[in-house]
Formats: sequence, structure tokens, C-alpha cells
Amino acid sequence: MRPLSLGTRLAAALALVAALGAALAILARSWLPPLPAALCAFAVALAFGLWLGRRVPGPRIGVLRAVRDGIVSLRDRDFSVSIGTVDDPDLDALVAAYNSLGDLLRRERLDLYQRELLLDTVIQTTPLAMVLTEDGGRIAYANVAARQLLGGGRRLEGLEFAAVLAGSPAALRAALGGAGDTLFTMEVAGESEVYHLSERRFLLNARLHRLVLLKQLTRELAAQEVAVWKKVIRVIAHELNNSLAPISSLAHSGQLLAAEVSDARLGRVFDTIGERAGHLATFIEGYARFAKLPRPQAAPVAWGSFLERLEGTASFQVRGTLPEQPGSFDAGQLEQVMINLLKNAAESGSRPADITVAVQHAVPGFRIEVADRGGGLSAEALRDALLPFYSTKPTGSGLGLTLCREIVEAHGGRLSLANRTGGGAVVTLWLP
Repeated sequence: MRPLSLGTRLAAALALVAALGAALAILARSWLPPLPAALCAFAVALAFGLWLGRRVPGPRIGVLRAVRDGIVSLRDRDFSVSIGTVDDPDLDALVAAYNSLGDLLRRERLDLYQRELLLDTVIQTTPLAMVLTEDGGRIAYANVAARQLLGGGRRLEGLEFAAVLAGSPAALRAALGGAGDTLFTMEVAGESEVYHLSERRFLLNARLHRLVLLKQLTRELAAQEVAVWKKVIRVIAHELNNSLAPISSLAHSGQLLAAEVSDARLGRVFDTIGERAGHLATFIEGYARFAKLPRPQAAPVAWGSFLERLEGTASFQVRGTLPEQPGSFDAGQLEQVMINLLKNAAESGSRPADITVAVQHAVPGFRIEVADRGGGLSAEALRDALLPFYSTKPTGSGLGLTLCREIVEAHGGRLSLANRTGGGAVVTLWLP
């Protein structure tokens, strides 16, 4: 049976009170005059009406108070309060509407929290350094990359941005003092790194904020530079090969003709042309291999056995203790890198006993150092040694160190050059 509504119950209660008052007035007239009898009946009916008035809407008043308290909780961002159903069709609709609103706000709050958590995870793990400052210059937010770049890993929130930049390289301060987006180079951990600076200003909570974004572009620019050089090499190799093929064919035909006429001088001319064409074809083939370097096939490699295979190709000393944990790289490609570096060390004028190789476990990877005590590197060589076609050797191709860097970066690593204290040079590889 469907429960009666609050209005129906109140109407029934009023009718009951009126009927009781009328019955009491009729009974009281048997003993009392009309006026006192009416007053007595009214008093009794009023008392019964007050008692009944509290009993009929009592549970409903509790529900209304619960709804009021729930609305206060929603205003305080507490969406955990819900109200039980009641046996009243009017109030049941109100309770259902309140509970559905609470469920909706709870779901939206959970979705918002999940999105904020995802956004914070993305921001914290991105290599893009992000710093958000308030209008007064105080840092409101900085991600992990910004803390490592500007604060040595410490928290930056609450600090003055100008005070944090006081210990930064001059190139960064100059870039921030300019207008608009810009590219600049600064020293980070002893290496020159290229950064892109982007600044935006916007209103947040009716207050002006400044967002500074710093993106490291060293690897991207190096990859684009190598890609351009590879394209140039492929074009040059293609055109030269198209010309060398008929030259070699004509030189061979000339050799046959010279043999028929028994002209020794003419034969030597064609022999020289054929020899130089073959040498040039071999030279071009070396450049073509650089332009078509295959992707590395990484596999676990023990450091001891890896260095043992190099001992037959170059003279060097192992410095320190080798890590027990194996590396993960393409052994054939990294052997080519090490052979090139050890050959450069031997040609630097260093004694074989002073050429050393050290392998250290540098979480999350390995650091390999090839050091010598030769003549060291000039400022020009430190700047341009990794560029294709740059060489300080009279007969050098200028691809040795470029190929080394290409192989290391294809493994996800880095290669850097530096001079050693006391003379000589050191090439450092980092492999993940």
C-alpha cells in the first residue's frame, strides 16, 4: 500500500482534532453550561492537536534537517554524506535528488583528482623544465626537471625566482632578461647544452602569473644535424658513383688499348686513373656506411670479455674495477666506437702505457672513459670535433668521432670530449 503524503496526514489530523472537539463539546453540555463546555472541549482538542502536530511531521522534520546538514557538507566540499529513504512520497523525491547530487559530485571530484594526478605525473616526469611564478616573482610551482636544473634537486616553491637565478649561468639570466622565445647555450655539468626558452604570462585566480619553459634541444639539434649530413653524403655519393662507374670502365678500356699498341707510358696513365678511381670508390663507400648506419641490436655483454676482444686491436690499460653487472648494447657497434677512440688516443702522441679505459656503474647506466696523455685538444677541436668532415689529421676523413657519437646516441647515450688536468684528453661515453 502506498504511504500517505505529508499533506494528507496533516489534513486527516486536523479533521480528527475537529471531530474530537465537536464530540467533547456535545458531551460537556450534559454537565456544564454551553460556554464552559465549549471552552473545555476547545482546550482538550487544542492539547490533542499540539500532541498530534508533533507526532505527524516529526520524522519528516528529521529528514529536512538531514538535508540541511548535507547541503552544508556539500558547501564544505564533503561529499560523503548521504540520507536514507523515508516512507513519504514527497520527501522521498527530495532525498533521492540530494543523494543523486552527492553521487554526481563525488564522481566528478574523483575524476578531477585522477586527472590532476595524471597531469602532475606527466609534468613531473617530463624533461621540460617548468617554473610558475606569481606577480611578485615568488615561485609557485616547479617540476622535477626545473629543480634539478636550477636548484640542484631542492624544492623551489616559495623562493624568489631572482634569487634562484643568481647562481645560474649568465647565458640563462641573459635569455630570461630578453623578450620572447629564444635559443641559448649554457654549461651544464661541464658540457655545453642548447636550450629553448619560452615565456608566457596569464591570469590565474585573478592574479598575474609567469610561466617559464626550458627545453633541452642538444640531442634533437644533433640528430637533425647528423640527418642533414647523411642526406648530403648520400647525394654526393650517388653523384660521384654515377661518374666513377664510366671513368673506371674507360680506364679499363684504355689499359687494353695501351697494351695493344705497346705504349707503356699510356698504360701507366690509365693504371693511375683506374687506381685513383678505385680508391675514391672505396672512400665514398666509407661515407655511405656512415649514412646507412643500422639500428643497434642491444644484448647483455660482460665488460671483461668485451675489453678482452679489444686488446688485440689496440694497446691500453684498464683503470679501476670493472662492474659485475653486464652492459646492454650492440657489441659490434660499440667495438667500432672503442677502436676509433683508442686509435685516436694512440695517434695523439701518448705513450701506450698512458692510454687507459675505465668503466663505472653510473645509475641508471654505465660511464666509459678513454683517456690519454697526448697533446690534448684545442678549443677549436673541442667545439668542432664531433662535426662531420672535421679532422685535424692530414689524411683524416672527419667521420671517426661523428660515427662514434652517432652510434652512442643511437643507443640512447651521450658522448663528450674534454682535456685532462696535466695534459691529454678524455672521451666520456654514457650508456643507459
